[in-house]
Amino acid sequence: MTNTLHRYGKSDSFVDDYIVFSLPAKSKAAGQTGDALAAQKRFMAIAAEFKPASLGDALHGGSLRPTRSRSIFGHWGKRNKPNFKRVLEGMSKAGTIAAVFDNRAAAEGFVKRIAEENLGLSVNISSSIVNAKNACDHAGIKRHSIAYSLGFEDVGDNTPGKQAIMLSTMCGHGMLSINFAQKMMSFVRENRRTPKEAAEAMARFCSCGIFNTTRAKRILEDVRIGVK
Repeated sequence: MTNTLHRYGKSDSFVDDYIVFSLPAKSKAAGQTGDALAAQKRFMAIAAEFKPASLGDALHGGSLRPTRSRSIFGHWGKRNKPNFKRVLEGMSKAGTIAAVFDNRAAAEGFVKRIAEENLGLSVNISSSIVNAKNACDHAGIKRHSIAYSLGFEDVGDNTPGKQAIMLSTMCGHGMLSINFAQKMMSFVRENRRTPKEAAEAMARFCSCGIFNTTRAKRILEDVRIGVK
């Protein structure tokens, strides 16, 4: 991974996981020009055109958010439909925002479009190194830097229950605990919830909105059928 709290997994586990961040300069002294909030709203509006898996505003949350309902059923069912409009309309201050894509064509198309728009924003692609490079090549741009995650000490590819680590590290602020991930895995394994239901419930608690439900569903499906 190139960002996002070091998402855990092998390179090929990110085949359906692309997070494209937008960050403005902190001040005019740091190079900020124009209306950063307007530029970021444009960034998100364009992202919505490419059918993202999620949109996230670090200040206000993502397209799936916790419910105020006290019912244990509040996080299940038809309520779990991403609300992109809520994210766009809720943006009140320039900051860290992100669009999450679950397929290569959409991610690369979006990056190319943003390069063409030239919004004056810093753009950071978080995915496997190969995915990020391919997106830059498609857009006809060169990356200017790279941050490479070396993984987790003493956590090998054959670690039991590694799916819990893969799920919990999909929130950039660490709001999805290992215990929560293991609970959802148990629900799926016992056929109490489908992979889709469990993934969408977890997404609600990612405060920055970069949890990828498509990748989570795939991981939870592996749990359901017993893939180690």
